[in-house]
Amino acid sequence: MQHLFLIAAGGALGAVSRHAVNQACLRYIGPEYPWGILAVNVAGSFALGLLVGWLAHAGRPDATEMRMALGVGFLGAFTTMSAFALDIVLMLERRELVTALVYGGGTVMASILAVMAGLFLMRAVMP
Repeated sequence: MQHLFLIAAGGALGAVSRHAVNQACLRYIGPEYPWGILAVNVAGSFALGLLVGWLAHAGRPDATEMRMALGVGFLGAFTTMSAFALDIVLMLERRELVTALVYGGGTVMASILAVMAGLFLMRAVMP
């Protein structure tokens, strides 16, 4: 039951954070491209790499709880693959094939690279 509470609490904070980032991107960059969703997916991927790398080396007795609250809860709600998929479908419906392909491929590649960068960084700073 404690794990469910940690996931729920982390998820609530992640969802609110995702909304805040998306709104900031809409306000400052504009609605022409889903920059907010791209930003949260890449940042969330990087953060997951950092978290996994840190937990693998930290030897914390609360590693499972940290993974539940931060990885499953916060980052699970922060990243937005369903919104990402919807953005691509809407682009395709508007016949923006090139934009959809660039956005989809770019987001996937940037997210994979962000996880790798997070893991690399944590492995470099953790003994």
